[in-house]
Amino acid sequence: MKLTPESKVLIQGMTEPLVSTHAARMKAYGTNIVAIVSPGEGGQTVEDLPVFDLVEIAIAEVGTVDTTIIFVPPYEARDAATEAIAAGIRQIAIISAGVPPLDMVHLLRKAEAAEILIVGPNSPGIIVPGKILLGTHASEFYTPGSVGIVSRSTTLTYEIALELTKAGLGQSISVSIGSDAITGSSFIQWLQILDEDENTQAIVLVGEPGGNSEEAAARYIAEVIDKPVIAYIAGRQAPPGK
Repeated sequence: MKLTPESKVLIQGMTEPLVSTHAARMKAYGTNIVAIVSPGEGGQTVEDLPVFDLVEIAIAEVGTVDTTIIFVPPYEARDAATEAIAAGIRQIAIISAGVPPLDMVHLLRKAEAAEILIVGPNSPGIIVPGKILLGTHASEFYTPGSVGIVSRSTTLTYEIALELTKAGLGQSISVSIGSDAITGSSFIQWLQILDEDENTQAIVLVGEPGGNSEEAAARYIAEVIDKPVIAYIAGRQAPPGK
């Protein structure tokens, strides 16, 4: 997994004000965004970034890309991610919410076969504080440190990061796997990544009621993870038995 300021990053999505805003924020944070892909809008520039019609055209122009960040409408996310996978991009963050579950099933099969990591959908992406912002995280809440955060939520992730920062505890990596019904990566995958990350000394897991991902993560932590893990499960209206 390549998460450094030198990593080349692509944005897939409409060149609308929302994307323009986040592209500017990511660039200001030091993220090396090299291009935007938006079919039918090639030849334009947004935030001084060239816009291309297709991922393969963008890569032919800017070279190998490490990560793509997908902002397209949910029913277009499968096609956008499939195009990125075909172009050999190894890390995909889907910011869009409400991607159809069957589309995610198809994407997961392709991603697993090609050993590609997908974050999201319905995710603010990934941040390595002080180094790289891949998505829509509220970067002002973060500070470099040694606590890794893996979450299903968006706003709760920011809240936990802010409380850690106020307590003088910075963060090594923070990722939201997304809160849609089917997500590209799991708690278990990210627990393994954080357990192996030399900059992470402790892990905070932020869960939500419903589903079994938290229970699966708890078993995995007990059996495999060596680092300290603090879990926070939010929500008063949990289903019976949860």
